[in-house]
Parts: sequence; C-alpha cells; structure tokens
Amino acid sequence: MSIPVLPRERQLEAWVRFLRAHAALTRQLSADLVAGHGLTINDYEVLLHLQRAPEQRLRRVDLAERVVLTASGITRLLEGLENAGLVERAACETDRRVVYAQLTEAGEQKLRDASGTHLAGIHELFTSRFSENDLAALSALLGRLPGASVDGEDCAPE
Repeated sequence: MSIPVLPRERQLEAWVRFLRAHAALTRQLSADLVAGHGLTINDYEVLLHLQRAPEQRLRRVDLAERVVLTASGITRLLEGLENAGLVERAACETDRRVVYAQLTEAGEQKLRDASGTHLAGIHELFTSRFSENDLAALSALLGRLPGASVDGEDCAPE
C-alpha cells in the first residue's frame, strides 16, 4: 500500500484536527447531557441501543461491542444505569449463563427527555456549521473509515 503524495504535515494536521474535534464535541455533548439529565454520552448511547433492540434488551457482550467498550467498561456503565433504575438485568430463559441488559420504562422516558438536548447539541456544535453539500461530502469521506457504517442509525429514539 503506497502512501498518498501529500506533505506529511498535511496528513498529520488532518488527523490531529479530526481527533481534537471528536474529543471536543464528545466532551461538550456529554457535559450537556450530564447537566440536563444526569447521563453521560455513553449512558445515552446504551439507552438508545437498548430502546431499538428487540424486546428492548441486548446481551451485555453485544452491547459492549456496539458502544465500543470493554467487558469491564460496560459492566461499570450498566451498574450505574441499573442503580438509577434505567436498566435492569434480565435472564435468558434458554441459557442461564446469558444475562441481558434491558431498558426499563424509566430508562425509556429518560432517553426521550434527553434526546432533545442531545439533538440540539449536535445541531449547534456540528451540523449548523456545514451546508447540506458539506455534510454529504463529509459523510462520504468519513464513510471510508473502518467502523464508520451507520446502517440507518441516528441519535434520536424511535
């Protein structure tokens, strides 16, 4: 695989800008959710995945994969959501070794309440800064990266 004929400085500048923008946006979106709803951005994403899952539940290992967390990371995150009554453990009827994370009614309501804040933050911090053509081009460019497939996902509950 050959490296494109771009000056190394431009390559690194693009990479650093991408990383810094991601970190800054994620930090601000999470701060807004914490201030308004007591949820981190990871909490919000877990609730969103559970809300969209069949029977509003997922195996913990599948949930960890979807939100890009380790097994211990998802366990810690789910403990907080369970303590808040937003998620509960559910047993598998056919395999006692399997434990599901299941969204509660309170969790679904919290997700709905927080979605307005989250979507407004995405608009203010990201989408409002680009034209429709910019967003289409940016989406196409980022779609080339590993793991960037969205498969119909968005940030709002169904």
